Amino acid sequence: MFKKILVANRGEIASRIIRACTELNIPSVAIYSEEDATSLYVKKADEAYLVGPGPIEGYLNIHRIVDLAMRVGADAIHPGYGFLSENPALPELCNKHGITFIGPPHKIIASMGNKVNARRTMKGVGIQVIPGSEEKISTLKEALQTAEELGYPVMIKASEGGGGRGIRIARDEKELKRFLPLARSESKAFFDSDEVFMEKYIESAHHIEFQILADSFGNIVHLGERDCSIQRRHQKLIELSPSLLLSQKMREEMGNAAIEAARAVGYSSVGTVEFLVDNNRKYYFLEMNTRLQVEHPVTEMVAGIDIVRKQIEISAGRPLELSQKDIFLRGYAIEVRINAEDPKNNFLPNSGKVTAYYSPGGIGVRIDGAIYKDYVIPPYYDSLLAKLTVHGMTWDEAANRMRRSLKEFVIRGVKTTIPFHLRIVTHPDFVSGNFDTTFIDSHQELAEFQEFRDPSDIIVAISTALGAYEGY
Repeated sequence: MFKKILVANRGEIASRIIRACTELNIPSVAIYSEEDATSLYVKKADEAYLVGPGPIEGYLNIHRIVDLAMRVGADAIHPGYGFLSENPALPELCNKHGITFIGPPHKIIASMGNKVNARRTMKGVGIQVIPGSEEKISTLKEALQTAEELGYPVMIKASEGGGGRGIRIARDEKELKRFLPLARSESKAFFDSDEVFMEKYIESAHHIEFQILADSFGNIVHLGERDCSIQRRHQKLIELSPSLLLSQKMREEMGNAAIEAARAVGYSSVGTVEFLVDNNRKYYFLEMNTRLQVEHPVTEMVAGIDIVRKQIEISAGRPLELSQKDIFLRGYAIEVRINAEDPKNNFLPNSGKVTAYYSPGGIGVRIDGAIYKDYVIPPYYDSLLAKLTVHGMTWDEAANRMRRSLKEFVIRGVKTTIPFHLRIVTHPDFVSGNFDTTFIDSHQELAEFQEFRDPSDIIVAISTALGAYEGY
């Protein structure tokens, strides 16, 4: 096992990895920017070191991170998700310096990170992909020709993309001409590549992903599926497992396809194979994520397996010691992402000081969080504050537990998605399982909720008005 693990990330995922290290009796090393100096994960790690310059650059500086790992005696680096987790340059540099990258080899990350190449690989092993361009789209002429062949609407996607970035839906030629340069520009900004490709847009689809565990001895299992269909701007908001859509036969078929996808590229580590399912229950390969997913707690709750622990053990050279027949899913789990965003203002990110914090608890309730009372949320990072995950033995029990937990969850001082999530999980369509990727867009009334107003704000306003009236 490893002597020491450096966690090349921040926020709630850094805390999650540090917890796993502690349970494995492995010392952990955190990195932080000046803006993150008071973050919880910094206090939880055995060691913590400032990286810079600036609030973001330090988390992306591969050479500085690897140099730090060597200097402090860390023999492994865990990238978490986001930042450098899917940058093949990090595992490549780790390998050169005798440091273990906790994730798949750099060649697999590079291969699956390019969506055009991933599509080609999956087609080669007989897995159905969404109809689309076989190569990158280089010119408007190529885009128009491809769209004519596919039929509108079409989706323009960043070849190196992920997380819903670099995506535009064009429903006619006029929109295609307008959105193509926008998709390219966003792709360049987020992924340092303006390469895009095109797929047929599947209306009212379900986004279903399978969690994979694969060791370096050829053993591969899946831990069932997650339904991530409730999204806004192609970014996930709520995830659940198992899906209410899939029959057991379909679950087994898609799970086997996910295993074959991993086997086709010689995959090792944890990963996710994602599919879109259309209205006819036909499924298509979407992409493969070569990292830990934000929503992994959903699967941990129903499968009873610590995915981060397994990821560390696999990277340390241990065999899985699990076969597919050992995997059982118990009950249902639901996760909501609590973001510092204003749902009434197009989900605009909202930074500031947390003036009150109270998290829910009780049986079947899990919080993966990064904030506390008086914590100042910096404006430089992803808006995720915490993940609330609940488990119940039936769907109704899980849904009721989520509603109760959201009502108990208190975060004051910044706007959050808590009241928006409460509207979703009490909606009859959610309760009945009648939702797909269009759910948020087709239910605009979800943002029509009464906002909580902190009494202290009212007192301050009254005091100010009285002071002005009296001439103070």
